[in-house]
Amino acid sequence: MSFIKTTEQSSKYDHLEKMTIVELLTNINKEDKTVPNAVEQSIPQIEALIAQTVQKLKDGGRIFYLGAGTSGRLGVVDASECPPTFGVSPDLVVGLIAGGDPAIRNSVEHAEDSIDQGWKDLNQYNISEKDVVIGIAASGTTPYVINALQSCNKNNIITGCITCNEGSPLAITAQFPIVVTVGPEFVTGSSRMKAGTAQKLVLNMISTATMIQLGRVKGNKMVDMQLSNNKLVDRGIRMIMGELNIQREEATKLLDQYGSVRNAINNYGA
Repeated sequence: MSFIKTTEQSSKYDHLEKMTIVELLTNINKEDKTVPNAVEQSIPQIEALIAQTVQKLKDGGRIFYLGAGTSGRLGVVDASECPPTFGVSPDLVVGLIAGGDPAIRNSVEHAEDSIDQGWKDLNQYNISEKDVVIGIAASGTTPYVINALQSCNKNNIITGCITCNEGSPLAITAQFPIVVTVGPEFVTGSSRMKAGTAQKLVLNMISTATMIQLGRVKGNKMVDMQLSNNKLVDRGIRMIMGELNIQREEATKLLDQYGSVRNAINNYGA
């Protein structure tokens, strides 16, 4: 089935090498400004996938992000930020990239072309019907991702995707597709730019909204964040001070005693 791969269409700009630095920056920024509007058009699709994801996680499931290249790296980044931000287990949100961990830093040739490795990678984690698998591919044509989602569908595993091409094989394969149509890139075909930005924005929305729905935020505060450095300890102390209207010394003692912002707040006065 043919479709228009807008991410590969020729840039609206030409002779980039003749532009001044300020012209380059201005035009890149002009294109970047269109991305949030494109994401906005996809909010109903994003909502549908998050609703499924929240329910699965409440029932003991996990989220798996699956991608290659830039898309895979973005998934790995979002997954890796969930434990420190929301205090969840590292195996609750898992990012998998074609070529494995070495591909996070360096391109692994033809890794994305494998038609069976994605499903093999998922099975390393004992994937089951409890879980949700979200394929990420700007082009929507990555075999590593598409074939893994097809196997998930056959095994009654909820599938979603984030892509930037309407009618792509990935969008057709996923049960809950998210398609953010950003159009041609400033540098023709460089989907790490607008498409990558769109994917990052959507990933932020998926993980943040899901964790809020799971009760991992109180008010507007990250009360379950890991206190892994001095900056975060200081932030935790200030959260407790503001929430309980107490002085820094008392807030510090509470945090030391209970080990987390949530526990400190919940046990105050106990």
